Amino acid sequence: MQFAEVVGQRSVVDSLLRMVSSERIPHALLFLGPEGCGKLTLALALARYLLCERPSAGDCCNECSACLKTGKWIHPDLHFSIPTVGPKATSEAFLTHWRQALAENPYQNVNQWLQRIGAENKQGNITKEECVNIVRKLSLKTVEGRYKILIMWLPEYLGKEGNRLLKLIEEPPADTFFFLVAERQELILNTILSRCQLVHVQPLPDELVAEAVQAYRPLSAAQAQTVAYLADGNLNEARNLVDQAESDQSDRFLDWLRKCYVGKAPALMEWVESFAAVGRENQKHLLRYGLHFLRELVLLKATGREEVRLRPAERETATRLQALVELDQLERIINLLSDCAYHVERNAHPKVLFLDASIRIHHIFQRSGVPAGSS
Repeated sequence: MQFAEVVGQRSVVDSLLRMVSSERIPHALLFLGPEGCGKLTLALALARYLLCERPSAGDCCNECSACLKTGKWIHPDLHFSIPTVGPKATSEAFLTHWRQALAENPYQNVNQWLQRIGAENKQGNITKEECVNIVRKLSLKTVEGRYKILIMWLPEYLGKEGNRLLKLIEEPPADTFFFLVAERQELILNTILSRCQLVHVQPLPDELVAEAVQAYRPLSAAQAQTVAYLADGNLNEARNLVDQAESDQSDRFLDWLRKCYVGKAPALMEWVESFAAVGRENQKHLLRYGLHFLRELVLLKATGREEVRLRPAERETATRLQALVELDQLERIINLLSDCAYHVERNAHPKVLFLDASIRIHHIFQRSGVPAGSS
């Protein structure tokens, strides 16, 4: 990963390059941002730049021995610490999987990673044994490069084990850097946060997401724009949407809303039967689209703004629909769809789940007094 390959984030890249050129790189950097914004790619690019034998003013050379090794994530002075499964697991046992994951999608989320390594319903963690291993590795001399670099992906999974690393982070061996890549600051020990310089990474703008997915897969400009709207700055989500067999669920979702509004049982049953067969990923996609549409509808109804993140046909539907529903009804439907997304992730029976949701949405539309979250 070179800086040139990082999607967007130019201001962060420039800031990192200034740190390097002034030789004032903090020994511990924490790249903090939401999923899919590119924070891991920034850490990877910085590590490669520092280990490069012939760096230019703006990037690594991509040709020297060090670049060839860091390009495959096998440089002996570049170490990784990642969430794993098992009470005594260490990252070293999963490095082959990790390198494959980075090659395929450096914007991945933790669920994708844990499923890759067969976690199923197990929780990921960074264990005591992993922390001991980190201390051991970083106490050794460099093998080939000037620096030793540890990239820890998602230090939120350290928990209290992070206390074992405090002294090492505060007083590291010479020419040693820690790059922590995190999404949820509130889950990181304050004692670790206080020893790191934060690098805030923002979600990607829609236009860059659209360009990136068009480079990833052949899409029309309209399709890429729709994916970017749904992804909301998350390139990992955008790639997931593109990879799905049915990438546009807008017609199906709006048809569902119409059937729920009318409330005729045969039509609802037919829709549920059909939708239950499309597979979990497409069900998740429809719910993501539905939440996106309804939130934009709330914005349209509450503010009257026309600059909503909807295509022209969707905006026309939203304009008609806002006259039929109130904000409190939309809020209840949004909460209900969020609950459905939670249960789909946990393999709920799709026919039961979506038939129940359909009935509840009908009651919400008709104000029948049935709470959206009751059982």
